[in-house]
Amino acid sequence: MNSQNLDKTTLGLTSHPALVIVDMIRGFTDPQCPLGTHCPEVVSANLQLLQAFRHKGLPIFFTTVVYHHTHQATVFRRKVPALNVLQAESLWVDVDPQLGRRDSEPLIEKQWASAFHKTDLEQQLKSLGVDSIVVTGLTTSGCVRATAVDGLQNELQVVIAEEAVGDRNQQAHSANLFDLNAKYADVQSVSWVLKQLP
Repeated sequence: MNSQNLDKTTLGLTSHPALVIVDMIRGFTDPQCPLGTHCPEVVSANLQLLQAFRHKGLPIFFTTVVYHHTHQATVFRRKVPALNVLQAESLWVDVDPQLGRRDSEPLIEKQWASAFHKTDLEQQLKSLGVDSIVVTGLTTSGCVRATAVDGLQNELQVVIAEEAVGDRNQQAHSANLFDLNAKYADVQSVSWVLKQLP
């Protein structure tokens, strides 16, 4: 499919959106971790969205990657051995404390890229009547992309808040945002998202 030849429609948000913050964990936001990168601007953009969703009482979900035993996601971990630092007892799997996750904001534990794959995220969203999601977090070319595509495949309208996602590779970041915007989601600014919230 050539994304340059598509007529693309902007769907935007519905009246029942949720915020899905993908893997804003210490392992990805701290450059001391082999998986991490320095991304204060992404943290700041997520804080803006969190403040707005909290103020309006809209659903918020966080995700983390956690491995409890050696038999989980074995092929993925062979492909990306650095993932093995994301053990249950490690600080790397904790949500970045700058985001101040609240107990009322569910934390989805996952072992693969997508927040939907082998988790109950879809069921939790549907139980709340959510039919659109704002996806943010790390990384654009990996877990953000996989979550956005699966969101669409679960019949959700997906918006990616551009300043609130990031990647260790700027070229991969830009190329994936272009492709996602063409086929799977609406890539919009944080300010656009804030204006769209019901």
